Amino acid sequence: MPKSWESLLVGDIVKVMKNEYFPSDLLLLSSSYEDGLCYVETMNLDGETNLKAKRSLEPTLSLESDSDFCKFKAAIRCEDPNPSLYTFVGNFDIDKESYPLNPTQIMLRDSKLRNTDYVYGAVIFSGPDTKVIRNSTRSPSKRSRVEKKMDSVIYLLFAIMVLISFVSAIGSAVFTLSGRWYLKFKVNVDQLFDPNDLILSGFLQFIRALVLYGYLIPISLYVSIEVVKVLQAMLINNDVAMYDEATGKAVEARTSNLNEELGQVEMILSDKTGTLTCNQMEFRKCSIEGITYGGEVTEVDLAASRRMNIDVERHRFSLDGSDSTGRSIEMFDFSTGDGSTEKDGLGLQHSNSRTSDFKKDRAVKGFNFRDNRLMDKMWIHRSNVGDMIMFFRVMSLCHTGIPVEENATYEAESPEEVAFLIAAREFGFRFCQRTQSTIVLQELDPTSGMEVKREYKLLNLLEFNSSRKRMSVIVRDEDDEIFLFCKGADEIIFDRLADDGRTYQQATVMHLSNYAEDGLRTMVFAYRKIGASEYENWSCVFKNAKATICPQRDELLESASEMIEKDLILLGAVAVEDKLQKGVPECIDKLAQAGLKIWLLTGDKKETAVNIGYSCSLLRHDMKQLHLSSSKESAVNKQMKVKTSLKSAHNCEEILSQLQSYNQLMTKEDRDEAPFALVVDGKALELCLKSDLRRRFLSVAMHCDVVICCRVSPKQKALVTRSVKEYSGKTILAIGDGANDVGMIQEADIGVGISGMEGMQAVMASDFSLPEFRFLERLLIVHGHWCYRRISKMILYFVYKNVAFGLTLFYYNIFTGFSGQDLYDDWYMVMFNVLLTSLPVISLGVLEQDVSSDVCLKFPALYQQGQKNLCFSWKRIIGWIANGIFASLAVFILNIFVLTPRAFDKDGNLADIEHVGTITYTCIIWTVNCQIALMISHFTWISHCLIWGSILCWYIFLYSYGIVSPTYSANVFHIFTEQIGPAPVYWTTTFMVLVVSLLPYFIHIVVQRSFYPMDDHILQEMKHSGTDVIDSPMWLREQEKSKQLTQVGYSARVDAKIRNLKDQLHRKRKSFYLSVTNSPIYRSVLHRDAHTPH
Repeated sequence: MPKSWESLLVGDIVKVMKNEYFPSDLLLLSSSYEDGLCYVETMNLDGETNLKAKRSLEPTLSLESDSDFCKFKAAIRCEDPNPSLYTFVGNFDIDKESYPLNPTQIMLRDSKLRNTDYVYGAVIFSGPDTKVIRNSTRSPSKRSRVEKKMDSVIYLLFAIMVLISFVSAIGSAVFTLSGRWYLKFKVNVDQLFDPNDLILSGFLQFIRALVLYGYLIPISLYVSIEVVKVLQAMLINNDVAMYDEATGKAVEARTSNLNEELGQVEMILSDKTGTLTCNQMEFRKCSIEGITYGGEVTEVDLAASRRMNIDVERHRFSLDGSDSTGRSIEMFDFSTGDGSTEKDGLGLQHSNSRTSDFKKDRAVKGFNFRDNRLMDKMWIHRSNVGDMIMFFRVMSLCHTGIPVEENATYEAESPEEVAFLIAAREFGFRFCQRTQSTIVLQELDPTSGMEVKREYKLLNLLEFNSSRKRMSVIVRDEDDEIFLFCKGADEIIFDRLADDGRTYQQATVMHLSNYAEDGLRTMVFAYRKIGASEYENWSCVFKNAKATICPQRDELLESASEMIEKDLILLGAVAVEDKLQKGVPECIDKLAQAGLKIWLLTGDKKETAVNIGYSCSLLRHDMKQLHLSSSKESAVNKQMKVKTSLKSAHNCEEILSQLQSYNQLMTKEDRDEAPFALVVDGKALELCLKSDLRRRFLSVAMHCDVVICCRVSPKQKALVTRSVKEYSGKTILAIGDGANDVGMIQEADIGVGISGMEGMQAVMASDFSLPEFRFLERLLIVHGHWCYRRISKMILYFVYKNVAFGLTLFYYNIFTGFSGQDLYDDWYMVMFNVLLTSLPVISLGVLEQDVSSDVCLKFPALYQQGQKNLCFSWKRIIGWIANGIFASLAVFILNIFVLTPRAFDKDGNLADIEHVGTITYTCIIWTVNCQIALMISHFTWISHCLIWGSILCWYIFLYSYGIVSPTYSANVFHIFTEQIGPAPVYWTTTFMVLVVSLLPYFIHIVVQRSFYPMDDHILQEMKHSGTDVIDSPMWLREQEKSKQLTQVGYSARVDAKIRNLKDQLHRKRKSFYLSVTNSPIYRSVLHRDAHTPH
């Protein structure tokens, strides 16, 4: 009967159909396949798109229908609920027999059933006890660092307001006690002022002062900032440069609270699959019989070759030169082909006989191979075709894939296997059909050149796992011959080669090194022919090991596998590329130049993560890699059979020892010459995140240029993010695309979701969403930089104008004997923050640019201003408060000095409080609006309209308010048209006060730009004077400063490549010189010249 997931209980039997998600953590009992096999997609758990094979226990294989479960009884004893996705310990008791359980039989909630019609499962964890829920975290509330610091600034201003209010209260009491006889009169006296009760009067004067000086606190700042942030988010959302035409999606700011935080990011924690990569593998290169095929050169090699003016392919061949296998014709073909590689549009004008005929219309998804020597059936004309056939058979037979007929593609446990099957199909070995015991291929017959269908009987499949690092299949062909086809890691396969099977090992090792340096995943192929009697004997041992039910079962299976996986014959190697998203290396390069550290957190295995590190230029060949790993079970543990707690303690000691050695290594090495990369596996990371090891681990990790964490669960991703944030105090950005990244995204200061292939969970939990990773470059380096400077300037200006305006009230209070009298009309005070100064600051916060977007991208080092918080440091904050204090003093003192001693008009009228207040207010309006004009670097017509329009609005308001009936305008009736407007002193005072008030800031910017310029000042002047066009070397020299301290990224990798090539050239020249000078011919020539008379 149908049930909702909320109502499921432990022990319930659940039937899940194809393409449905598992509602709880289930124990697989049976499936639509006879052997209990099913395929599961775990994209929402670990971000991986490849399918995982699950297999039920043998006692439950017969449970094929609902009725079979009527009398079914069994017991499951297992571990308590926990967040570990990759481990499971338990026993399955049925018919008085106990069977051990492992993750192979467990189907986790939020994973999906694929390529299997149905499965039956028993609920073991439900609801909040499921592993995926245990990995989830609560969504925190986020505020930017600038906004938090702004709160401290408000507290400071509040303290200043309380202080001057206290001074006013004390001053009032002192002034009253000083013998002012007229204060004693009771007629028309202020009800809140009693000269006979100074304590009460002082307290009430303190309250009055708090209300009067409230303009020191920029309350409207919070409203203005919210408006500005919303407008900034709209500009980000509508940036055409961050629109992806392929997907029709654009960058989206899902919250406006963190715009300025984008400009202060110091570390990026990134997922791999779907974030950096496209979730697809491409077959790129292969090495068969010691000859490498697929002559594509990487962008790093091309950039190095352009700067050194050499051909990298010819250079690499001449340096390595180890392809010699005795076949001179093929060697000549290889050398000439590699020596003339076509690189259209990249500066190398050559033609390549191997790749020039490749037609783009033949491009196949998952197959990015360029070599005419193998394509179009040309491989059948090579020598020793037999080994080539075996190579392609390993590719098409040794896998777990199944063909999907409806879209003519394949699905397998790993994406590499899909790439191998596609490549085998292109080479003429098409995988057609798979059953429980047979594999059918459509093979190219080299003799006839025709395709023939061959059926292979699948005898055994020795599965791949992290400890074996290899996979083998044993098949019987139509001629009744038995073969073992094996693929795996190079060191594993090389250790199992026969003495006569190492013919191509030296050349293959060199090719593997080149492939790995290019960031490609590599795998070695080998095979052996097995005699019938040998296979029968081994088959009995293997069956007994499979039938064994004891803790040593895995060891017995491994021992049996070792018996048959030996004396192999090396065929060659393959290299596939985990295809990066467009622009990822370039984006990482710019981010590295901007001073950001990048950590890679992935659920993939270590080898995969390291290869991606090379592909996206996080790693380079001269970087010292520190591998932090925990041994599966040490020899001490095996001998002592110690308990779990003692094993954990021993592993902690092992990790601690590694951390101490790495810390000593880093302190000894010269950091400029020795970049470090830390690679951590999942088990080691779990131990490192414990409280006693966490600080040591983070200390080592923070000193490394790159950190790569492998086999990381969603919970660990969130924990790493939280630990790094708390330990370093740096601004952390986390970016991912799957449900497994949600915890990390929520825990980081800024969470970015990729709207990719893994659903919208990451996007829904994020603060910003991107169509692809490459848009992160512009989001941070351009918009982040702009928003940080805009918000910082906006807050500083608000502080300045409120201090300049509010303190004039305090000065007037002192001038009038601490009377608490208002200097300005009530409507003046209302209009100050509402209309006359609010709009220019919004234009500053929305439109200000120190440099253009193109310059930001060319000079990413500008971004470091935000990381160092140069624009909103306490030094700047205090400086702007001081500037506001000076402006207020200049405005008030000059107005009092000019207006009080003498008549202000030709009729001899003296200025009263309304005249002084209006003229002082006019000076304030001019001063604060001209100050913002000096602050703005990028003027637009909107800025001009709002700044000068605000000043104009003051005069319009003053005129309009003055012509209103005296009932409303009171003492300012016609004050502008008849009193102060016609007076020359009004205009001259305004101009004089304006100049004096702005003089300190003007002197400051002149001195700073002349003697202590910042990077943006230099670039502004170069751009303004046209130096970037006239003196391009100077422009480029400034641009190179961004790369000087960069150890990570494409540019740093090119520089390292150039150093390596130069070093190899130097060694080759030195070797050539020594070989010449030590030759007998050279010595005889020298001897003859020495004895020849001159």
